[in-house]
Amino acid sequence: MDYTQHYDSPLGGILLASDGHALTGLWFDGQKYYADTLAAVHAEKTLPVFEETKRWLELYFQRKKPSFIPAVNLRTTAFRKAVLEILMTIPYGQTMTYGEIAGRIAAQRQLPRMSARAVGGAVSHNPISLIIPCHRVIGSDGSLTGYAGGIHRKISLLKMEQGE
Repeated sequence: MDYTQHYDSPLGGILLASDGHALTGLWFDGQKYYADTLAAVHAEKTLPVFEETKRWLELYFQRKKPSFIPAVNLRTTAFRKAVLEILMTIPYGQTMTYGEIAGRIAAQRQLPRMSARAVGGAVSHNPISLIIPCHRVIGSDGSLTGYAGGIHRKISLLKMEQGE
């Protein structure tokens, strides 16, 4: 059974989802691929993982780097999981390009190269926004390319992390 709870952030409403133990989803209301890993049948419920996630979000939106990460359960393919694990290594306030992530995936899989476009597809399907910081991924030329939560949120998040 999946469970949900809503959180009101400074950048809009956020839906939290859980399997009862770990966070399985965190989406801005109306974002692309909204709730795409959430079971059709689910119930609203207060859970310890939601309380921990809300603490994380409160710290984050106060411009503080949380020192913990709530338990997560990634419901995705092995390739997407590998990409999301790399995203979790991007330090607060810093960025990484799709090409750099593709290079890391290629090295992990002992391939001569990996498509940055394939990485982009995996990044755009990130089911746990913010905590898995897909907003920190940029184009090779430094451009702020797409963000499922909306480019205006990506700009706000990056500025917030950089102290602006």
